[in-house]
Order: sequence, then C-alpha cells, then structure tokens
Amino acid sequence: MIRTREQARTGANTILAQIGNTPLLDLSDFAKAQGVVPSVGVFAKAEWANPGGSIKARAALRMVEEAESDGRLTPGKIIIDSSSGNTGIALALIGAVKGYEVHLVMPANVSAERKALVKAYGARLIESDPLEGSDGAIHVVREWVAAAPQRYFYTNQYNNPANWLAHYTGTGPEIWRQTGGSVTHFVAGLGTTGTFVGTGRYLKERNPAVELVAVQPEDELSVIEGLKHLETAIVPGIYDAALPDQFLGIAAEDAWATTRALARQAGLFVGISAGAAVHAAIEVAHTLRAGTVVTILPDDGSKYVSLGLFE
Repeated sequence: MIRTREQARTGANTILAQIGNTPLLDLSDFAKAQGVVPSVGVFAKAEWANPGGSIKARAALRMVEEAESDGRLTPGKIIIDSSSGNTGIALALIGAVKGYEVHLVMPANVSAERKALVKAYGARLIESDPLEGSDGAIHVVREWVAAAPQRYFYTNQYNNPANWLAHYTGTGPEIWRQTGGSVTHFVAGLGTTGTFVGTGRYLKERNPAVELVAVQPEDELSVIEGLKHLETAIVPGIYDAALPDQFLGIAAEDAWATTRALARQAGLFVGISAGAAVHAAIEVAHTLRAGTVVTILPDDGSKYVSLGLFE
C-alpha cells in the first residue's frame, strides 16, 4: 500500500500508530522473593514495546506533531535535539517515517548500540564531550540552533510541555485503567522528568492519595544511564519540584544488580534505569503492608550489552 503525504505526516497506517498502550507486567513474585509481603503488588510498564524500543517514543511523537500543527515544524526543516540515547532514537525513527532530516547531539561515550540505532534510521550523529555528559550535549545543541535558528526545529525535550503532556494523556490514563484505579504508589526515575511529571499529575488528579516517588542517582558520582542527579545538573524546565511526595536516591551498584536480577530471575532483559526504578519500587513496597506500586521499565537491555553489564 502506498502512503499518502498526509498519512505519513499524521502517522496513520504507519508504525507510529503503535506508540503507547504498553503492557503492565506483574512483578509481584519477583518482589516477594526480595521480601515484600504478598498483600503488596508491584507492577511495571513494559515501555520497550513502543516502536523505537523505549518510553521516549511517546514524548518524541507528541513534540513533533504539536510542532507540525502549530507551524514550528514545516517540510525542509531539520529536527534537532540532545539525547543520551532513547529520545534520539525515537526522533530518528519518527523523522524517517515523516520524511524529516534529524540531527542528534549525544555524549561520545554513549553505548555503541545507541549510536548505531540513530544512524540506522538515517539521522546525523553529532558527538559531544563525554566528560560533560547530557548537560554538555544540551550546550552543544543550543549553539547549533543559535547559529542557524531558521534551519532547525529544536524539540527541546527538557523544556517542552509536550514531553510531560504525552504522559498526562497516555501513560497516566493507561496505568489508572490497567490497575482499575487501585494504584497507591507511582515510582519513576528523573531524567527529562516528563514521565514523572505527566504521569504523576494525572494520577494525583484521579486520586490525591497516590504517593509519587521520584528516583535519581544517590549523588553526582553515581552514573545511572537515563537518570539525572538534579541537585548537580541542569534542571529541566518542565520539572515540577512540588510534585514528588518522596525522593529515593539509588546507588549505581544497586541499579546494576537489580537489572541483572530481573534478567536472571524474572526473564526481563531491561535497561539500567529500569533496574533503578524496580529497585526503588521494591524499597517502597518493603515499607507497606498493603498497596499497589507501579513503576516504569523505560527500555530493554539491548542498548547496553556493550557496556558489559550482563557479563
């Protein structure tokens, strides 16, 4: 079937129509093996089921389509952003489907798999100083946009309200529906913070008693792919500091250990930020006698194999 230009733009009859509505997996048996009482359920959204393999497809699609609707993104413009991996991969995929050139700034030390994936979708990869991390990539992309503002549409994921709105209208309602409204605790990592802010706002509106637990590395030296230590990083403009009910700092070693345990004990081959989120969710569950804890598995482990985590 030949797609019309309008179908490509809207995502109708394309892979983009498959973004969202990911499964909610029951991790209660895994949690019980870690000492969580049977009356507490632990669940996780399998976000690698999205096209592009991560939760970032949700925000990337909304940012692009809102810009198309209001005229900020028109044919001939180049989509550009900084990314440690997953948003970049999602933007590259969306650009391929919709016919936009995509430029992505990534720290030079991101995994080989992530570099290969953005190139596979046809995007141009621009590498930034590995020692400056995601903040350094942000500075580079801002320089490129400032030098040629008419050439680019800068998705600006850290400051674009479409990021959190994708989760307010998608991830949050899905969790509410999939748990039958029984969710008592939502646990999610802080990166761009869009997942936490959008999902958290929706759940709080449905039930103000839902506890929102924000997860980040325990300090600036604990490197957990996809998460930011907000106290020592550029704080995203979309972040709502009043939203979390609780913060949990996770050691990198604990995130890695839980990531490996999920593969070897639950058959879930997930990324490092997913390991951090599950570790935090189990910590929360240990404090409860009853409840339903929901967390996010942002991606699978395929982009991290070269880092040696699973050896």
